[in-house]
Amino acid sequence: MVASDRAQLVLAFGRIGLVPEVGTNWALTRRVGHRKAFELFVRGGTVAADEALALGLVNQVVRHEGLLDAALAWCDRIARLPEHVVSMTKPLMRAAADMSWQHAILAEEFAEPMTFTTAAHRRAVDALLAKTERAVEQ
Repeated sequence: MVASDRAQLVLAFGRIGLVPEVGTNWALTRRVGHRKAFELFVRGGTVAADEALALGLVNQVVRHEGLLDAALAWCDRIARLPEHVVSMTKPLMRAAADMSWQHAILAEEFAEPMTFTTAAHRRAVDALLAKTERAVEQ
């Protein structure tokens, strides 16, 4: 997630008589821990972009004027990946958050062999080998 240096996240649930909803409680406690999540909810104020970055709530903070370019760069990086990479990785990562290490490894062991058979994998390996061969020749 890319945020403008002007961004402010608002956690005002308690101030308006609500509890965290739509997965906010689940996601935030896993990201920052119970104590910090509770503090943010009780505080009920805003979280500035620099604090959101320090807490791991955003991946990058950029100057406001460069926000669209930075967001498009993230989108371009994702779009250049083979389609199966994103569609397989996202659910694996989400599930791994609640799995033991052994179960996460097992899930990866089932998913990874499928990726070895894709044309995208073959093209990427061929490109890497060609680049390596050119470097050795120089």
